[in-house]
Amino acid sequence: MANAEHGGRPTEALGATAVDGTRARLRAARLALWLLAAVLAVRQVAAVLTTPSGERLTTLEAWVGPEGVLHVRGSLYDSTQFTGTPLAGLVLKPLTRTAEQALGWGWTFGTLLLVVALGLVAARALPQPVGRRTAILAAPVAISLLVLSLPVRNTLWLGQTSIIPVLLVLLGCFAARGQRASGALIGVAAALQPTLLLFAPLLWFTGRRRAATATGVTFAAVTALAWAAMPHDSYTYWVHHLAGVGLGGPADSLANQSLHGALLRLGLEGPLEIAVFLLLGAAVVALALRRAVRYAHDGQLLLAVAVTGCAAIAVAPTAWQHQLLWVLLTAVGRAGKRARDRMVWPVAVVLVMTLPAKMMLPNMEFLYPVRDNVVLLAALAAATAVPFLSRASRHFRSPVPTPYAPPVPARFAFVPLLPFLRRVLIRPNLLLELLLIRVTYAAYAKVRLAATGGSNSAGRARAEEHGQQILDLERLLHMDIEHAVNHAVVKIGWLRNFFDFYYTSFHFVVPLTVLGLLYWRRPVDYRWARSALGFATLLALVGFWLYPLAPPRLMPDLGIIDTVHGVQDFSQPDYGTLTHLTNQYAAMPSLHFGWSLWCGLVIAIIAPRLWMKVLGLLHPLFTAAAIVATGNHWILDAAGGALVVGAGFGLTYLLQGPRAATTVVAATEFSSEPSAPAKDRTPS
Repeated sequence: MANAEHGGRPTEALGATAVDGTRARLRAARLALWLLAAVLAVRQVAAVLTTPSGERLTTLEAWVGPEGVLHVRGSLYDSTQFTGTPLAGLVLKPLTRTAEQALGWGWTFGTLLLVVALGLVAARALPQPVGRRTAILAAPVAISLLVLSLPVRNTLWLGQTSIIPVLLVLLGCFAARGQRASGALIGVAAALQPTLLLFAPLLWFTGRRRAATATGVTFAAVTALAWAAMPHDSYTYWVHHLAGVGLGGPADSLANQSLHGALLRLGLEGPLEIAVFLLLGAAVVALALRRAVRYAHDGQLLLAVAVTGCAAIAVAPTAWQHQLLWVLLTAVGRAGKRARDRMVWPVAVVLVMTLPAKMMLPNMEFLYPVRDNVVLLAALAAATAVPFLSRASRHFRSPVPTPYAPPVPARFAFVPLLPFLRRVLIRPNLLLELLLIRVTYAAYAKVRLAATGGSNSAGRARAEEHGQQILDLERLLHMDIEHAVNHAVVKIGWLRNFFDFYYTSFHFVVPLTVLGLLYWRRPVDYRWARSALGFATLLALVGFWLYPLAPPRLMPDLGIIDTVHGVQDFSQPDYGTLTHLTNQYAAMPSLHFGWSLWCGLVIAIIAPRLWMKVLGLLHPLFTAAAIVATGNHWILDAAGGALVVGAGFGLTYLLQGPRAATTVVAATEFSSEPSAPAKDRTPS
């Protein structure tokens, strides 16, 4: 009764309200995720169906002849598009009279339904027990990731059947009733992708020997059936293809993410390459099966299946992109005893399987062997190296928690603080941080490159029109000093060289150095500073998109001398638009100045000595002089850069609250006051 009188409602009612609120949020999150999955699916289907005939479903069209699948003139493998087994062509016999119609809506939507089924089976196969939140959200998240993945997108685009073997294996392991039915499904999958026969020893060593036997028998039976119906194509596949020749393209193509393809790209050929391939393949199979059996006995059968699938990718003669879906399934494994390390592997897997390799690693020659084989390396890591936790580990469900600063709201208390921006008191995982920074920068570069406002000629005209608007505004404000400063600097050789060097060299070096020092020496402030920089860059992208602007050096009648790039030929109609490196019209706001101002403010706030603060603030001053002297920016571009940086710091404060260092000091001082009642102290 006391609780009812003083609190306004009984304790039970308060608890029920909290539970109802949690359930409502989960229902809303689930609905949002299902809507996202639906939008992604519709987008992928629309992208395929709106592509002109002849440019889509090219693999499926290879099966269609004047009278259907089984009457193609010559061999199925005369086409460079078809890479499946003879059985894959045989199963289309019922479609011989309606193959043309199946190439469109029916085939595409049928593939999409297979993807949905695959996501549902994978979500239900998560190792038990799973939390209520995971159980509710797993299915839409799985389907969304599958639809976004490169293997599924390529399958939809090409008209491949590579979803079917994966789904058959999962159905055989998690849905089939009885070992014979399970083995039969996996045997059919192996007939479509022969290296999936690796699942037979997995079944055998996990005590499902009838299923293993049924797998072998089914594989032999359906392969013999296809051989009897299509002997020439069967000989081509089982002799020439499995000898490493490759179907669908050269075996050393970058698209072949198998050990065989990687060794060929590294320059190995002939008997030496075959010997190395067989030796490495045997080692991968032995390690992967040993790990998979251990995970299966541990109750993580989905992870065991994914690890075995990754080994099948590595040891196949060719593993084209549409066949690499097994790597994505390894995201269910848990690696890392600390909470800050737990997301490294799933994030890396999702990025590898959804983004082009060029977005994962910089365009540096010494990184090409890694970049060209990034999916294979992920498969090898999952199969042989990643230390996935056992369910018996005390860290499997409860990783070492990350320490956070006390939750102190910002001045605007009506704005909710974002949980993912909580003030962490330790440095984040370095590998995950570098990966996210690289991918974020690659996305930034692509968006900046695309922000032209239309075609090349239209983009240039619009950008020059905006340039004239900026010049007119500066003249109105009596601050149009770009021409005078540029020509004055050009006359002084050492000063021109200094500003050219400063413009081209310090733009990336200084921000990366500041971030590195913060990460190593001031981890409490690192996330706060990084968030401000991220918000500023995001706002700048909006500016590039909405207001493409020609810099002074690209205004034909202004007479600005381009000190960095040299004399330009303005008679070229495509000059100044998109290049392979950057968008020349992304001038407003100036991130050259914006990033330098961010560096100066961070140093001024955090640096312990006055001379350090002064030195930090000199950097944006020198940068402002450099961007004007070299003709690369207007004065107002620098003002725009300052505006987005200020907004970046403001958004960080608004959504995250005060800096972690500030809140920690405040909480420490507050908690040390003896007179403060316990109920009023800031929780830690």
